[in-house]
Amino acid sequence: MKIVTFGEVMLRLSPPGVERFAQTDTLGMHFGGTEANVAVSLAQFGLQAAHVTRFPDHALGRAASGYLRRYAVSTEHIRYGDGRLGLYFLETGAGSRASQIIYDRVDSAFARIRPDEIDWEPILTGASWFHWTGITPALSQGAADCLLAGIQTANRLDVPVSADIVYRSNLWQYGRTPREIMPALTEGCTLVLGSKNLFSELYGVVGSTFQESGRALMKHFPNVRYITDTKRRSVSASHNQLSAKLFDGQDVYKSRIYDINPITDRIGTGDAYVAGLIYGLLTFNDLQRAIEFGAAASALKHTIPGDVNLATVAEVDTLANGDSSGKLKR
Repeated sequence: MKIVTFGEVMLRLSPPGVERFAQTDTLGMHFGGTEANVAVSLAQFGLQAAHVTRFPDHALGRAASGYLRRYAVSTEHIRYGDGRLGLYFLETGAGSRASQIIYDRVDSAFARIRPDEIDWEPILTGASWFHWTGITPALSQGAADCLLAGIQTANRLDVPVSADIVYRSNLWQYGRTPREIMPALTEGCTLVLGSKNLFSELYGVVGSTFQESGRALMKHFPNVRYITDTKRRSVSASHNQLSAKLFDGQDVYKSRIYDINPITDRIGTGDAYVAGLIYGLLTFNDLQRAIEFGAAASALKHTIPGDVNLATVAEVDTLANGDSSGKLKR
């Protein structure tokens, strides 16, 4: 199975451990982007994964491509050009001190992407899945137009499409609003990750419960077959409780609650969930098993430094089946 993802990859810079920006003189480097994180996770599960993006044509851009290749993600469809590599700075919290993120991504090489730079037909031919998030269309008109072309091509080729419709209000700076852009993109989706509040904010779809709002969204967008969301309880920055749910138009499937303590790195945990759920939907003929696999994948990511989930199928299955002992394996 071949999975294709599309979105920006940034360079993450972080003080060591739980140090604060004010006290460090070194910053560790990781590459990451929410869609690329999904591709890496699926590659670790043994699927073919390809990420489509645009990097600056210099050493950092090439290093970012090398990072994806290191984790078995195809980079053959990556484009290079003008612009810069987006950055974000992470200060990891602990206990009652929350983590902080500072973004520096304006005018990135990806934001300058043009629809004519990507030929979606050969990229998506033979694909089993196409994934995007609400961050991509927020960055520029070119990125939104390129994404729409990808979704329309996937629909024409009968490739399922998933969207994490995450909304970041400070990213929408090019003169268009989410309500002008997001509906046309969501029309072509098979799976949507979002909450009832997001459905109301982005589409004007209202429901008092997850199930009611999900049913209303499916009526609004008839191609949508599944709606999913996660629930997180933050006991502290180092201790969270996580669960997930999935609605198929008739029934709601819920995962068990994962108690995660201590947290090593929370970044990318939502992407790990999406990747696990996609894997489950493609592999298992059982929606309950799929949702449990996704939630377990997300829980495991909390234990892995960096943006990407490097867990294997066997490790996720072990946790999904109830073994959270962390017993030494020899």
